[in-house]
Amino acid sequence: MMARKDWDTYFMDIAYMASTRSQCSRRHVGAVLVQGKKLLGTAYNGAPMGVPDCSEAGCMLVEEYELVASDGKEQVVKKQRCIRTIHAEQNLLLFTDREDREGSVVYVTDQPCWTCANMLANSGVSEIVFHRPYPKDSDKVRALMEQRGMTFRQLDNYEPPAGTVSEVKN
Repeated sequence: MMARKDWDTYFMDIAYMASTRSQCSRRHVGAVLVQGKKLLGTAYNGAPMGVPDCSEAGCMLVEEYELVASDGKEQVVKKQRCIRTIHAEQNLLLFTDREDREGSVVYVTDQPCWTCANMLANSGVSEIVFHRPYPKDSDKVRALMEQRGMTFRQLDNYEPPAGTVSEVKN
């Protein structure tokens, strides 16, 4: 008999299944909202409803510059982001109720970017669980979660379900 999955694995599996709906050519991200052991919503990254997505119209890339301090030195780091899609975490917040989010957990396939972390910090969610790191914003997102007193953890030894992982392009 197959061993029963723990709750973290179960909900992260569902987040990865949601990510398979994404049409983004750079990164497929899925997110789920859980209150207790009850699944309250799923979402993935994509263009707004009725609008061509990245697979149809191409990515809409913008370049951003950020001043980063490392080893006592400041350097300018260039980042590219696609702005065509709404992120999975943003869609999850758009399609769930505030009262359902109070004290809830968000499972997301990828560590949230800075904008999504800010939104989640103000959403009523008390915990964020992710699988893949997002190095572009990692340090400042961790600092925000710590300041906010939110549980923020990565599932290190997790294996996504077969056929749900696409190549990530940063």
